[in-house]
Amino acid sequence: MTETTAVLLAAGAGTRLGRGPKALLPYRGGTLVEHLAGVLRAGGCADIVIVVGAGAHRIIELWEGRGSAVLSACRLVVNGAWESGMGGSFALGVGAAAAGHDVLVALVDQPGLTPALVARLLAAHRPGRVTAAGYLAATRAQGNQIRRGHPVLFDAALARRAAASADADAGARAFLRGHPDLIDLIDCTDLSDGADVDTPADLHLLPD
Repeated sequence: MTETTAVLLAAGAGTRLGRGPKALLPYRGGTLVEHLAGVLRAGGCADIVIVVGAGAHRIIELWEGRGSAVLSACRLVVNGAWESGMGGSFALGVGAAAAGHDVLVALVDQPGLTPALVARLLAAHRPGRVTAAGYLAATRAQGNQIRRGHPVLFDAALARRAAASADADAGARAFLRGHPDLIDLIDCTDLSDGADVDTPADLHLLPD
């Protein structure tokens, strides 16, 4: 089985949340970025690249100075143009992935991600495909349906194609919408709801 590099997108400033970079939010005795890095490692990713931007110096201090076993085993990539949007971070992360590795893209503001969910995606993945976590969502128009969320696991070659066409604000969204035939949607509703911490109304996802 092809090994996987996880790309953890952690460059945003958390403007809508209003509490600084979400990567540095306190969570389970550490920070959110440390927690998510640990989840990705425990789920089976061979290599972890963390793309940082806003608050990068503080994350680098954690990486270098606190002796965090989780972060010290990761590689940091700084997106100096993080304000331009997620696309640049996605492209940088894919570019830093180990040669020949598939690439799993995860978001730092998704505290409900679990090692079991990551492992499920890795086990379900097929060469030449994109494997995405799906979560049950109720819609007025179509009732209950599985909707695509994160993480998303790209075949190595497809990751490069997606990065080359990445949109500044939406990352790989345009590539995924343009190639629905390549996507295998894996129901992960039993493991997580796929929610992210975006606004103050979402802070219940980060219990004390």
